[in-house]
Amino acid sequence: MLHPKEQLEIVKRGSVEILVEEELLAKLNRSEKNRIPLRIKAGFDPTAPDLHLGHTVLIRKMKQFQELGHEVIFLIGDFTALIGDPSGRNEARKPLTREQVSVNAQTYQRQIFKILDPERTKVVYNSEWMEKMFITALIQLCGRYTVARMLERDDFSKRFSQRHPIAIHEFIYPLIQGYDSVVLNADVELGGTDQKFNLLVGRELQRDFGQEPQVVITMPLLEGLDGVNKMSKSLNNYVGIGDPPQEIYGKIMSISDELMLRYYELVSGISLERLKELKQGLKDGTIHPMSAKKDLARELVKSFCNEGAAAEAERRFDTYFRQKQIPEDVVVKILEVEGDRIWICKLLSQIEMADSNSEARRLIRQGGVKINGEKVEDENLETGTKGEVVIQVGPRKVAKVIFKGKTEC
Repeated sequence: MLHPKEQLEIVKRGSVEILVEEELLAKLNRSEKNRIPLRIKAGFDPTAPDLHLGHTVLIRKMKQFQELGHEVIFLIGDFTALIGDPSGRNEARKPLTREQVSVNAQTYQRQIFKILDPERTKVVYNSEWMEKMFITALIQLCGRYTVARMLERDDFSKRFSQRHPIAIHEFIYPLIQGYDSVVLNADVELGGTDQKFNLLVGRELQRDFGQEPQVVITMPLLEGLDGVNKMSKSLNNYVGIGDPPQEIYGKIMSISDELMLRYYELVSGISLERLKELKQGLKDGTIHPMSAKKDLARELVKSFCNEGAAAEAERRFDTYFRQKQIPEDVVVKILEVEGDRIWICKLLSQIEMADSNSEARRLIRQGGVKINGEKVEDENLETGTKGEVVIQVGPRKVAKVIFKGKTEC
């Protein structure tokens, strides 16, 4: 096991904030002295069927703690998912059904072991203790926090000042998340920057219950494929770690050069020295952005699938674009659809190659739209929604569209 100060430096890499750093060092020193690993907790509500790259920012930090010899606890919030986490939202999150949560939770449990060591990972569900809690105990838990303190949270404060409704159950969510830390006696809890308030509630509740408060480590939120919004399945800007290898590769190849560096830093295994060299090489022109992007795509496919799948995904990508005479840096659009046909004008507007259906009609009438190299003559055309197509509008706007059924995981 590395010296505690060396461990601290590793943990700090990529972290936004450690509250409190001195406390973490003290815990690491005690862990080394007593040869007892720290308990590292991170919670994930199964609100969607797949884990995506955004989740792996936290999971990779958990892996880092594992490699340092500590115990990681992957908490699946199957109970809290029924409430709905309001963090970072301007309105209440719609709760899921128990059946949806159960299906999603099973998928999470399978997918985390693409990164974490199953022999050194403890998977728990917070329904194990919350469903056994009597209403009197829940009310007593609520009595440990005030409405005034809840309104210190940024999203609650904004909604309150703007007279937007805040349901009582939304106040309960951070209390339950904090109580999870009490039950698990967590030494450290990891979370995104949007979870900071909830993580700090855990510290306070542990103090109230006579425990040593957990150290809070916040991690950055990963931008989605659009480079603007937080990666989210609901925004369709995500890379699912359970996606087919070809799809993962194609999605990574679609991101901007600037976003590529962000992904290298947060979700790849690149060293600090190599990242510095990469940035300099891109700046002085000794490294081509396309080559760097291919390296990233290949690494991610390899980490979630295997080396053979990564090589095949790259081969198919190169072959496809050479045969179609399409530039390799073409925009890739992942479009979730229902049914096996879609109206061409609706397709053009959904992939943002036309501002509206009426503009799409005009572009077709002018002969400026092609599908897989064939000119579209009929503005009422319905194209199939299986596999993928290449859409061209005018001489320069080209997009590869990968269709995905809404019911797929």
